[in-house]
Amino acid sequence: RYRQLLDRLRHGQCNYDDYELLQTRVVGQPSIESLHDSPWNKAPILVFRNEVRTQINNKAAIHNATQMGHPPMVCVAQDTCKGKAIEDAILLKKLLELSDSKTEHLPGLLPFVPGMPVILTQNIATELGLINGINGIFRQLVYHEESISAENLSEMFPNNTQYIRRPIYALIEIVKSKIECKLQDLQ
Repeated sequence: RYRQLLDRLRHGQCNYDDYELLQTRVVGQPSIESLHDSPWNKAPILVFRNEVRTQINNKAAIHNATQMGHPPMVCVAQDTCKGKAIEDAILLKKLLELSDSKTEHLPGLLPFVPGMPVILTQNIATELGLINGINGIFRQLVYHEESISAENLSEMFPNNTQYIRRPIYALIEIVKSKIECKLQDLQ
């Protein structure tokens, strides 16, 4: 019966009986009151498209920044053409709006909120445990004050968003790394 359901699903021909069968596979409560409540507010969400993932992540970052009483902080991609910075404002805006599936998985606008979970996507220093797939927690973005812009670059983010054009570095806490240094007094 399940195999037949999958065959119909593959061809977009599911029926109500298929829906009922799938409902029997749902674990837990039949209805969730709110995704803001534990444990759902920390649950991973699986999606099939990068655009959906990006929108969910952006909404979560905005929500968490608001909850903390901070304006959202967004890093702006530094796009270049043949090694030179792009000056055309219209072209820059179009590039920032491109889906990260068209930009080697690098978003044009990347929000940061202290305490948000992050995952390394490449090996940085395998001998220190800074490897692809390891989890971390974003703690702080370090940047020069003059790199902040209040110009609204995207309708996705609220008007009080701070856009950081040239961050220097990000401090990420990685519990399972082999680094012995403790950076406890960072502000």
